Amino acid sequence: MAIESGAAFLLRMADGGEPEAFRTVAGLRTTQMSFSTDPVVVTNKGSGGWRDLLPAGGVKSVSISGAGVFTGSEAELALKGRALSGALDRFEVSFEGGERLRGTFQVTRLDYSGDFNGERTYTLALESSGAVEAL
Repeated sequence: MAIESGAAFLLRMADGGEPEAFRTVAGLRTTQMSFSTDPVVVTNKGSGGWRDLLPAGGVKSVSISGAGVFTGSEAELALKGRALSGALDRFEVSFEGGERLRGTFQVTRLDYSGDFNGERTYTLALESSGAVEAL
């Protein structure tokens, strides 16, 4: 497996058009993604004291977070609107090797901060709603 650059891990937001186009959320310095499944436990007396899980059962989710410098881009301003409204939007994460993940997400957290004589920064969190597809 080849080593990939973290700078090529990009978060993109759909523009709402037809056909669907995605624009990079500018100013992100770090991006992180987590896959999670809340398992369904089916342990019973016949399990011999070991926990048993239902194969392919449970609730699957994808969480995306990022942090960066506020640049005032259209995509960043759209994120703020989505955070305030609680809307669901299409997002895409792309990687250097060409792999992409795409799905519907809600902006569940958007924080701004700044220091005297420093840049204004932000952190964000997204949670999936529905299936996330690998392209």
